[in-house]
Amino acid sequence: MTPHHASDDSRWSDLDRPPLNAAALRRALVREGSLWSEIELVQSTGSTNSDLVDRAAAGKAGEGAVLVAEEQTAGRGRLDRRWTAPPRSGLFFSVLLKPTEVPVARWGWLPLLTGVAVATGLSRAAGVDTALKWPNDLLVTVGEEERKAGGILAERAGDDGVVVGVGINVTLRAEELPVPQAGSLALAGAVGTDRDPLLRAVLRSLEEWYGRWRRAGGDPSASGLQETYAAGCATLGRVVRAELPGERSIVGEAVAVDGDGRLVIATEAGVREPVGAGDIVHLRPA
Repeated sequence: MTPHHASDDSRWSDLDRPPLNAAALRRALVREGSLWSEIELVQSTGSTNSDLVDRAAAGKAGEGAVLVAEEQTAGRGRLDRRWTAPPRSGLFFSVLLKPTEVPVARWGWLPLLTGVAVATGLSRAAGVDTALKWPNDLLVTVGEEERKAGGILAERAGDDGVVVGVGINVTLRAEELPVPQAGSLALAGAVGTDRDPLLRAVLRSLEEWYGRWRRAGGDPSASGLQETYAAGCATLGRVVRAELPGERSIVGEAVAVDGDGRLVIATEAGVREPVGAGDIVHLRPA
């Protein structure tokens, strides 16, 4: 008998990275009264966000649809940055939300809400301490260093929907990191890296926070979201540089997240400037 060598595309080629179990995820999450209406698992796709936005536009996905990919070949971060990782090394998924009873002006809280939900779910299920970098990177500590282990991207889907995509590096090893500043739950010493319970915990946490926010009419204060986000946000209290649209940048201390989810920066000139979009660089305190 010739020995059989598992080829690279075999689903068992990397035994540290077993596939997700779609049937078990559906049993656990798609039930009467639950937010989650369907869970679809695909082996590989360009971007779960793009796919779900297209489906929503075509009327083929309703609120609570979840699309999970074992591998994303054209995953996008903010500012259209590429996000790639080996198959089954992370959690890459998108959800369709339709918060029709919340004023559209408050929908900007959805990526921040998702950050809170992901961080809460992971601390429960992975036993790893995560922090949020405004507006929505997920940070872990590897050694003494703060590293990015995940990101969140929200996109409008039609008139009444938002697709929120989440990418989390779970078992990425040091030699697989796309950039030295990246990290993963495994490198941060997670006690659990089995992706099935991690995904269940994150989706349950997201359902809980989204329900709370909706019941409060999207009010970030009444729902407890603003306070919880601030408590878990590593950007607050730091000296930062905000790189703004139009080649402008400001440096100052990040002092608050306001009611619109904007980062308030106190500059040396004594001005408190709210930043709604931009790239934030954490500077070491001088």
